[in-house]
Amino acid sequence: MQIIKLSATDSTNAYLKSLAKSEPLEDLTVVVAHEQFKGRGQMGSEWQSEAGKNLTFSILKRHKGLAAKDRFQLTICVSIAIISALKELGLGNLAVKWPNDILSGNSKICGILIENALSGDKIQSSIIGIGLNVNQSLFNNLKSVSSLKLLLGKTFDLNELLLRIVFHLESELSQLTKIWDKERWVDYENLLFRKDRPSTFEDNRGQRFMGIIRGVSGKGMLKVSLENGTLSEFDLKEVKLLY
Repeated sequence: MQIIKLSATDSTNAYLKSLAKSEPLEDLTVVVAHEQFKGRGQMGSEWQSEAGKNLTFSILKRHKGLAAKDRFQLTICVSIAIISALKELGLGNLAVKWPNDILSGNSKICGILIENALSGDKIQSSIIGIGLNVNQSLFNNLKSVSSLKLLLGKTFDLNELLLRIVFHLESELSQLTKIWDKERWVDYENLLFRKDRPSTFEDNRGQRFMGIIRGVSGKGMLKVSLENGTLSEFDLKEVKLLY
């Protein structure tokens, strides 16, 4: 495994993507930055991170025949890997806010951004970007955001934590080369934030409605039971969980 450490970069995902085009990088190459200026989350949102306080890194995963239609398996593997690593630190009440924000209680501590390179109907490689709030204490009035230091009351060694998470990522991602274990899907669904609880959602037209999260479809769409008794599926751009 190769780990490339940068003092600063706009985005570790963008840096690794560019590097992979110019050099023959080995599988599971990691790029980690002390400071990231333009980190991105889902839907183009900005990931705010204080320099030297958090983990902002990306990892290259090469695939052998992973179908594009099965891309949500990546989200499942990465989410489970991160939660497994955090549990080892003693952090509790962990959940996944669909599709791939990691929460402790009601507070977001980690975001994931996966970008895939396709060839036909196959995924050739993926760049998995991870932003984990570790030693940062102030978040500029951002709501429902926390860090490992705030939650566990101590400062963490970023290098040790990086190796711990990468170890779990390597273990989980290795499952993609085997017959997919449906139990991993169930594990992910059981981690879903507010699963089986009445919640308020907002659609892409700004309309609010009540529903209950039941799971995710094979394509990674959120399955929600509506008040009229129907079970509907929503894509990331179609719905937002409010509370």
